[in-house]
Amino acid sequence: MKVSVIIPCYNEEEVLPLSHKRFSQVMESTAHDYELIFVNDGSKDHTEELLLGFANDDPHTKVISFSRNFGHQNAVSAGLHNCTGDIAVIIDVDLQDPPEVIPQMIDTYLKEGSNVVYAVRNKREGETFMKKFTAKIYYRMLNSLSDYTFPVDTGDFRLIDRKVLDAFKQFPEKHKYLRGLFSWMGFKQTPFYYTRNERAAGRTKYSIRKMFSLASAGIFGFSKKPLKLAISLGTLSIFIALAFAIWIFIMYLSGKESIVPGWSSTIITIVFLGGVQLFTIGILGEYIGNIFDETKNRPEYIIDKKINFDPHNNQTI
Repeated sequence: MKVSVIIPCYNEEEVLPLSHKRFSQVMESTAHDYELIFVNDGSKDHTEELLLGFANDDPHTKVISFSRNFGHQNAVSAGLHNCTGDIAVIIDVDLQDPPEVIPQMIDTYLKEGSNVVYAVRNKREGETFMKKFTAKIYYRMLNSLSDYTFPVDTGDFRLIDRKVLDAFKQFPEKHKYLRGLFSWMGFKQTPFYYTRNERAAGRTKYSIRKMFSLASAGIFGFSKKPLKLAISLGTLSIFIALAFAIWIFIMYLSGKESIVPGWSSTIITIVFLGGVQLFTIGILGEYIGNIFDETKNRPEYIIDKKINFDPHNNQTI
């Protein structure tokens, strides 16, 4: 059996030497053929230079280098599109997800006869309380909003077999939320519990903006409930406005209309209704923006270099 390990990288020169060493040691300890596919997502440091050196010394190391930064999810997609293994493991380069558990995930895959083995974080070391709290809230909110059920406390770290890989290649959409797509596909899926470590070196490249973008992709890509929420907010605002009008009328009949100054009631009403309108327009904008990106039909990514790949495997976009 051949194992493909998909490793997206963006400005990771500090951790790369240790990562490559540990990934290689782990895979050499197994009885399986393997390939390490590092996807350079338009790094601006020495990441590409280091990767080309690894590939030059090790035929198991393969490199895909993008023409610019296209994002983490697209980098993973490129690795999955170009891998040749019977199974593929998606894992980040920062070593927070320890590569040493990959053999155990393979054993679980073989023992359970699963199509997907997804890693569940039962402990998260080196992360702030706020990061843990927001992650926990997000996954549960996603399940409450979505029409599908997703495993909580999981990331992209998982093992998938060739059947799932082939199904994944049928997805033409651009705004992929991978952990959601793999859950949506179905097949037999088995959890694997592990402890997530601190980052081995460097610092995270996932800014708050990028995390918010990924979270939005999950919500707007798998749920129409935000649109229904906009309808509910509009209905609620109508009832509040009616109640407010009735209250003002009662105050007028009782001769106490001066209790509510005219300017304040007007401003409050305008601000409330304006906020509801802007909020609902924003929700609509997210869906329309996704439709716009899909209709342009641009490629998910553009590959600048491919190293150590079979020349017949010429997937470039």
